[in-house]
Amino acid sequence: MDKKNKVAEKFDWTLSFILLLFFLTSCAAIYSAQTTEQYIENYFLRQIAYYVIGAIIIAIVMFFDSYQYRKLSWYLYGFGILLLVVLYLLPPSDFTPIRNGAKSWFVIPGLGSIQPSEFMKIFLILTLSKLIADHHEKNPLKTSKTDFILFIKLGLATLPPLALIAEQDLGTALVIIAIFVGMILISGMTWKILLPVFSAGAALVAAVFYIVIHYPELLEKHIDTYQYNRIYSWLDPESYQSGAGYHLYKSLQAIGSGLITGKGFGERVVYIPESHTDFIFSVIGEEYGFAGASLVIGLFFILIYHLTKTALDTNDPFNTYICVGVISMIAFHVFQNIGMTIQVLPITGIPLPFISSGGSSLMANMFAMGLIFSIRYHHKSYMFGSAK
Repeated sequence: MDKKNKVAEKFDWTLSFILLLFFLTSCAAIYSAQTTEQYIENYFLRQIAYYVIGAIIIAIVMFFDSYQYRKLSWYLYGFGILLLVVLYLLPPSDFTPIRNGAKSWFVIPGLGSIQPSEFMKIFLILTLSKLIADHHEKNPLKTSKTDFILFIKLGLATLPPLALIAEQDLGTALVIIAIFVGMILISGMTWKILLPVFSAGAALVAAVFYIVIHYPELLEKHIDTYQYNRIYSWLDPESYQSGAGYHLYKSLQAIGSGLITGKGFGERVVYIPESHTDFIFSVIGEEYGFAGASLVIGLFFILIYHLTKTALDTNDPFNTYICVGVISMIAFHVFQNIGMTIQVLPITGIPLPFISSGGSSLMANMFAMGLIFSIRYHHKSYMFGSAK
């Protein structure tokens, strides 16, 4: 078998076809979204360009194998932390502008905006995967003590990016937490540690919501007014439809008016500002109805199924942990984004993966897909288990 045939055989054609379907869905939705008078720039062409860049990123990332990523993980983590620290320390300017109340981007002339927190999610997945794999290799006999040490290691690695990102964007900080939770669930820790941690976390979230709703004055120094309004508008969007609840109210109108089959491509009536980004699902719901929205959700299920199958097929635990981290990230993004458009969850400004317009988000997701391509491409089968 020649080299070209070997490459074709090892290439993940299923994942590439799934990404092609996302590309077509994204371009159709964004093209329709930008037909309103609000838009001057052509986000449809931008998204095509981002996908081309994403394909190049996949090709580069796929070239390296898991052994090399295991060696590079801490360097990538340090690079991501450095970018977040620089972004935090620099004053607002044309290079580090404040957008929608957050200083989350570097603006590079000629290249556009880069959001470091998007790439930090991938670097964190690689680092946590290395920590878990190394810990289990050094501690083949599991005890409550070794599990607790692993929990501390993962917590210490997660805390710096979480703290820095929380200063910029609460939504992305929640994604970091989702990645952390997914990784500790797959790490093999005893429930004697996990159960108290999850119980305490759930109790803390419930307490914060209770205080925000009933005793908001207690947290006024720590939570901005617009964050309060997001929660209140989530609970009662109609009362806040002229302010903080405007997007949610319009989103509910758009999706509800789509009924079963939708109004058709380009036949939207409900106006939603900046609908090409975080509220792209509202465009899909209005134009294609319940049927079209279900197909999009089904496409995400197919992607997650494929990632799960990759995690089960690989012989390297490090690769399995990477897959779980990517699954946790994408699943949370999808659940949160779609949930906020239908009032199941508060609005947090999280984009819909592979569909919402946005260069940093798409390129980071394509980086993650590149890791999956790499795992599939460099996968080897061993008769007696994985190679050491």
